Amino acid sequence: MNPFSAIFVPDELTEALSDRAWLAAMLAAESALAAAQAQDGTIDPVAAAAVVAACDPARYDVAALAEQGRSSGNPVVPLVHALREQIGEPHAAAAHRGATSQDILDTASMLVSRDALRFVDSALGRIADSCAQLADEHRGTVIAARTLLQQAVPTTFGAKAAGWLVGALDAREAVQACAGRLPAQLGGAAGTLAAFGENGIEVLQAYAASLELREPDVPWHTIRTPVAELAGALATTAGVAGKIARDIVLLAQTEVAEVSEGDGGESSTMPHKANPTAAVLAAACERHARASCGVLFESVVAEHERAAGAWHAEWHALTTALAATGGAVDATARSLAGLRIDAERMRANVSEATLSEARSLGLAAERPEDYLGSADAFVERALARYRA
Repeated sequence: MNPFSAIFVPDELTEALSDRAWLAAMLAAESALAAAQAQDGTIDPVAAAAVVAACDPARYDVAALAEQGRSSGNPVVPLVHALREQIGEPHAAAAHRGATSQDILDTASMLVSRDALRFVDSALGRIADSCAQLADEHRGTVIAARTLLQQAVPTTFGAKAAGWLVGALDAREAVQACAGRLPAQLGGAAGTLAAFGENGIEVLQAYAASLELREPDVPWHTIRTPVAELAGALATTAGVAGKIARDIVLLAQTEVAEVSEGDGGESSTMPHKANPTAAVLAAACERHARASCGVLFESVVAEHERAAGAWHAEWHALTTALAATGGAVDATARSLAGLRIDAERMRANVSEATLSEARSLGLAAERPEDYLGSADAFVERALARYRA
């Protein structure tokens, strides 16, 4: 997060991705681990209760934990020390028993991601609602299709919005599928859960169930497909938002003037301007999301049973990817919600040259309205999927 993150990231999402949220998620993992072991009989229920009681985020200084984590390379080591101090004897050793730092931090990353994805999913729903409305209302509004930024053949603004709609629906399906597959991580020192003896699988099952995360087939400490799947869903979603935002910015150019944002942003020096600010912010967020997802994809390659640097690079990249993707979809949703459509301008901007293909084929197309092909049928197909 940068000093101006409030411009790009909504407060709700900022809170879900804050250091305090990560701390709460790590403590939730520690609490679930103790409860799972008590359920399986690996540790005494009284000791487990002491661990659970100590997993109150208000008891810990997250800034101090981060500073103390420099020597160990992660925040879990100082957290475990602080947690055991809170518990005290004779039950301190029950905390973090059989786990390793990556178990707690990977699981926390899935919990944080799940909360952030709820925001992303909701914003995608708002985008889909607006696009569906625009597609239906403007299915007959003629506009020039533009390929390589040049006028091509006629289409309708409804067909353009239908394309946006399908992109949003695709992204929402990807986000929901990913959110439903986020796994817990528990492998112990090197992925064998040896500290639990023959009860490792049972502890893992109880641990994942308690956190309402998927139970993985094997520990994924260096098989980073869950992170790659998450990065893919985020990159796709940010790209969909960025595509819509890019179109809005281009359609809002003074020389085109086919759309405008209802709350267009002011300029500090030019009072005549009404900038498509929300779409511009979405475009900026998409760039950050794409870059951070690239780091997550690169981190898939890990050494043996613990990555040397790749895993550590994920934490910041994941937080930024979630924040930037959420910012992109929220800004795009806001842009669409107040979008003003100038249908007359759209029709007036259509050049006669857009009918050149029809005439070369010998078709009787006297007006752009005569050469729309299956545009309306595609609008209906997109709306049918939206309504399903």
